[in-house]
Amino acid sequence: MSGSRNTPATVGNRARIFAALGDETRLHLVIKLSGGKPRSISELTEGSKITRQAISKHLAVLRRAGMVRSTRAGRERLFQLDPRPLAGMRDYLDHVSAQWDQALARLKAFVED
Repeated sequence: MSGSRNTPATVGNRARIFAALGDETRLHLVIKLSGGKPRSISELTEGSKITRQAISKHLAVLRRAGMVRSTRAGRERLFQLDPRPLAGMRDYLDHVSAQWDQALARLKAFVED
């Protein structure tokens, strides 16, 4: 894996994504937005006890993490999931998992010798 995977900027971006996903409400928003259809605040608050203002704050966290983008449609703002950061995190977690698998294989070989 390339050394650029652990630059301060890259680590900071990963930390923002992990922090954004570390909240149950934001995870629910990601799920709602994962259908690909842009959604308004009204649609995102539908069936929830959370206020529009609270949803807006959670969307702002997801937007700062690069996972959500918004566009204007008349008087409404529509929000859409950007899956690229999530794909990047999946690649990163696959890399970490492979490192752990290698470390465990080395430990097993050492113990068995």
